[in-house]
Amino acid sequence: MSRIGVFVCHCGENISRTVSAEEVAEFASQVPGTVFAADYPYLCSAPGQKILTEAIKENDLTGVVVAACSPQLHEPTFRTAAAQAGLNPYLCEIANIREQCSWVHREKGAATAKACQIVAGTVERVKLARPLEPLEVPVTDRALVIGGGIAGIRSALDIANSGHEVVLVEREPSLGGNMARLSETFPTLDCSQCILTPLMVEVARHPNIEVLTYSEVEEVSGYVGNFTAQIRRKPRFVRADDCTGCGDCAEACPETTPNEFDVGLRTRKAIYIPFPQAVPSVYTLDADRCLNANLESPTGFRVLGCVRCEEVCEPKVIDFDMTAETVERQVGAIIVATGYDLMLEEQATELGYRQHPDVLDGLEFERLLSASGPTDGMVRRPSDGKVPKDVVFIQCVGSRNPEHGVSYCSRICCMYTAKHALLLKHKVPDSRAYVFFMDVRAAGKGYEEFVQRAISEEHVMYIRGRVSQVFEENGSLRVLGVDTLSGRTVQIDADMVVLAAAAKPAVDNDLAAKLRLPVDSHGFFQEVHPKLRPVETVTPGIFIAGTAQAPRDIPDTVAQASAAASKGTELLSSSVLLRDPTSATVNEGACAGCLECQLVCPYQAIEAVDILNTEGEPMRVVARVNSAVCEGCGICTVTCRGSNIDLAGCSEEEIFAQLGALGRLPSKLQAEGME
Repeated sequence: MSRIGVFVCHCGENISRTVSAEEVAEFASQVPGTVFAADYPYLCSAPGQKILTEAIKENDLTGVVVAACSPQLHEPTFRTAAAQAGLNPYLCEIANIREQCSWVHREKGAATAKACQIVAGTVERVKLARPLEPLEVPVTDRALVIGGGIAGIRSALDIANSGHEVVLVEREPSLGGNMARLSETFPTLDCSQCILTPLMVEVARHPNIEVLTYSEVEEVSGYVGNFTAQIRRKPRFVRADDCTGCGDCAEACPETTPNEFDVGLRTRKAIYIPFPQAVPSVYTLDADRCLNANLESPTGFRVLGCVRCEEVCEPKVIDFDMTAETVERQVGAIIVATGYDLMLEEQATELGYRQHPDVLDGLEFERLLSASGPTDGMVRRPSDGKVPKDVVFIQCVGSRNPEHGVSYCSRICCMYTAKHALLLKHKVPDSRAYVFFMDVRAAGKGYEEFVQRAISEEHVMYIRGRVSQVFEENGSLRVLGVDTLSGRTVQIDADMVVLAAAAKPAVDNDLAAKLRLPVDSHGFFQEVHPKLRPVETVTPGIFIAGTAQAPRDIPDTVAQASAAASKGTELLSSSVLLRDPTSATVNEGACAGCLECQLVCPYQAIEAVDILNTEGEPMRVVARVNSAVCEGCGICTVTCRGSNIDLAGCSEEEIFAQLGALGRLPSKLQAEGME
């Protein structure tokens, strides 16, 4: 016999403003099978949970319905309280009368009636609920960190320092990411390399970290605690363990190409180290630029068009026959820290980018400011090498502009523009800096003071308004804009223009498909909940950090990287993981083997299995669900034409009982005509 307890939460005014919690509790007490009903202002509070646990014990309840907010928020809270009282936690259900009722209605009578129906349906569902037990899943004590920028480095170090193994994968030849390109960092003006390089070296030397640079994740299979990653290691054509980094090979190499690290502002050789502080300090031969690329003789033997690097290499580490290899790593947790790129598209083109060499983006200007950059830190115009005296900085290029870019604010642009203007004044004291801006958003510790320093101490001229046109005239870049505060047209003849372009996700976001992760409308990885679970994804065991999730500055990136590492460490710290038992099961005896369920499963939790006859030969194919991978979304259950898939905790009997009770209304509301 069912003995159900119903607990109605006021949720402050979130529910009680449009739903009478007292009337809902009174109605619930009249629903057949309910032996206890109560309402309380805040059920999630300690006193509220105490009411629930005591009621379970005193009334010998066989099921609990909590009418409150979304189960995404407090279902674990109430299920834990139920378990503490001796009730199976999966016999506790949430009736969502906040998001599905009070927040979407204004008329209190109608909202209260709807809340009563929701509660009645949930009571009927709980009556048929069956106790469930968590699934035990073994955990592989190793983490995979994808991305070797500051976010990936920080996450890898935090996990490794906790005693767990880490595999750090970076697609470029060196660690460092975009931060390695920066000259100095705001608001303290620390040298970027001075604070980043020690961490890069620490990662490379850490006994718990395996660094795989010049590598990419090709495939990820498995589930939380038991992922299998296929990692493709691209050939360097240099034996890394024996390379001394002497540089003789680069001096001898006759082939040059634009340097990606310097964003094309200078060239590098076909065999190269990306930058002086690179980790690992190993040369890489760019197969696409080497004179030996794609040279084959008619007999099929490799033809070497140039061997100068091999001839001068004393350690003899050049290996033209090196090929790509795929390595496999078993990991329990994955952290995605793939970074960002700059959006240099429609609006940037309209402002002269790629049409005039002296119109630069923010990263290009960073390289001109850097002591390791193409001009050794001396600011020079790319077009003629002259020192620029009038420099215009244009903010929000592509940001906050849904018609010609993206709707979001890229967060870092206001600050790095102020930094650029300030550093320009330091390096060229007699220069003039102009900043066109929409709004100055300097939300961070010491950020507003930093902007004011640029304005008051260095006399950077801030002009509130947009730039309409940039074109070359009489050897200068003429910038036309409007000062919206004075309403006047502004014309500046500039030596250089710097665009603060929008930050966008890294180009290689097909990684989302490999990891089965959702992205938002802009392509950034989507978190489960922006406030309560900001580094977790819908795929358990995979976490996100840094600008892979959204634009952010270095302090926020580092903080989030440590948060993701903390969640990963928490997962790896247990040899066995308890998983929610709400998963699908297939009635294999009735399964027709159409495998349409496999096609629609977003988690790839369903596999085709051969049913063998008595002789051990395949007789037919059926679908089988890996309960450790299944997330209980239910898509397969509604896809199966034969209704041969059941979802634990969500059976057809429970659902139909819940639907059948939705027409039930309290007699008072029926009398008021609220059917």
